[in-house]
Amino acid sequence: MNPQDLLYSKEHEWIRIAGDIGTVGITDHAQAELGDVIYVELPEAGARVEAGKALGTIESVKAVSEIFSPVSGEIIEINKDLTGAPETVNTDPYGKAWLVRIRMDKGPATGLMSADQYNAYTAG
Repeated sequence: MNPQDLLYSKEHEWIRIAGDIGTVGITDHAQAELGDVIYVELPEAGARVEAGKALGTIESVKAVSEIFSPVSGEIIEINKDLTGAPETVNTDPYGKAWLVRIRMDKGPATGLMSADQYNAYTAG
């Protein structure tokens, strides 16, 4: 089940918003589709990202997939723990496997789904 306190993108990223900071990761559905994650490539702190545009890649034994930013803003922190333990994405996608923290641009985050909407989206 997807945590109720998060918002979700159609590209299977989640975001937890606290003030103007958004913590981003990939969903349990996404990690299950990918299979065993072996590498995560993330931008440097200070990089600008745009909603709906790629911010990095995630590589599994099956494929390499782009990670899309659910919001626009500036990367303020990356999860360096994933460099040495990318498999954390498979075991704790909503906790220790967060990917980046973004200082979001002003204005509402648009085009994102609630947990219930995302559950319906992935059930189809």
